[in-house]
Amino acid sequence: MTIYPDSSALNRIFDDQTQARIYLESSSMLLLFMLIENRFIEIASSDVLIFEKSQNPHDDRRMFVSLVLQKATTFKSSDENTLKRAEEIEQQYGIKGMDALHLACAEQLEVDALITCDDRMTKRYKGNLTVINPVTFTMEFLQAQKNDPS
Repeated sequence: MTIYPDSSALNRIFDDQTQARIYLESSSMLLLFMLIENRFIEIASSDVLIFEKSQNPHDDRRMFVSLVLQKATTFKSSDENTLKRAEEIEQQYGIKGMDALHLACAEQLEVDALITCDDRMTKRYKGNLTVINPVTFTMEFLQAQKNDPS
């Protein structure tokens, strides 16, 4: 199974942990990082994620995201097809800018899921890709593992 976490998911552990939702999403991301480290799940990356990471003004966050993205088994460089698809996503679903680029990259990588903390993306996107919150994803992943006898 391969996931593509967007920047909101990758950086969730640095957000205000006093809010219950953020704490749950952070805990889920920590679990995903462990699953990636132990190779139960593969991670995909893109030049869009690398660019967004480079724009983060916090050194510790940039370094952490870099370390996570180094585990990527697949990588997507944006090309004309990516930009065209991002424009289509903007028009079809009203998802703008970097979010549309993340979706276009994830679609082209044919990942199993794009992990995001952005409610607008999970609600608006109706394409072929699974766009899911980290809490929901980890719950479903762990349930599937529990039900799989192998």
